[in-house]
Amino acid sequence: MMQASFSLALREIVRFLRQKNRVIGALATPVLFWFLLGSGVGRSLVTPGFRGRLDYLTYFFPGIILLIVLFTAIFSTVSIIEDRREGFLQGVLVAPAGRSAILFGKIMGGTLLAVFQALVVMLLAPYSDHHPDARVLFHLIAMTSLLAVGLTALGFLIAWPMDSTQGFHALINLFFVPLWFLSGALFPAGGAAEWVRTLMRFNPLSYGHEALQGLLATKQGQPLPIDLSQDYSIICATTLLLVMACAFQVSRRS
Repeated sequence: MMQASFSLALREIVRFLRQKNRVIGALATPVLFWFLLGSGVGRSLVTPGFRGRLDYLTYFFPGIILLIVLFTAIFSTVSIIEDRREGFLQGVLVAPAGRSAILFGKIMGGTLLAVFQALVVMLLAPYSDHHPDARVLFHLIAMTSLLAVGLTALGFLIAWPMDSTQGFHALINLFFVPLWFLSGALFPAGGAAEWVRTLMRFNPLSYGHEALQGLLATKQGQPLPIDLSQDYSIICATTLLLVMACAFQVSRRS
């Protein structure tokens, strides 16, 4: 099963690298979005509890990493619908490796693509006044990997029963964009309305963004400014539930 899963994951990576326009769009769009919006807002953002104005390029950088992981992981699962339409999925379903190979192959491929693109964008961290050392980089990779696994599983959960890529994209825009908005990527929770803060507390991506933001704010040689145990626990629990739900969905005969 692992050999079949690895082959399917490698297929996702090769398919991505062969589509040059997809590579350029996946990397250039978030960076351009970060630069234009960050430069436009500039230092007009005032966080609660601080008199000084925060440079939005610095604040927005963790949100861009989260955006890359979110959309790369989720949109990698749209290939399930394409594979079903082309007949490839039916061939894999009757293979001796079993249905679980499809699940773990898709999750592995989406996770590797998301983490790789996040690492590439992290090279721009010094331009946002972030200077992660090796210890911080290890935690960043661990957190982005957990987020990528959970988000790929969530995309798999939605894409598996669907037969229309248009419907998949419509559902993504309706559901996942608010998830990113309510993670704290665009604005801090302290200055939001009470009902928005409540939604942000129940949004697992908020804890992922909090971890990324705290890690990137760590200066070289300094201890971590936040306790990551709560963030890791919530992200791990959410990821495990999503993977279990995917495994149950795949095991059902349809």
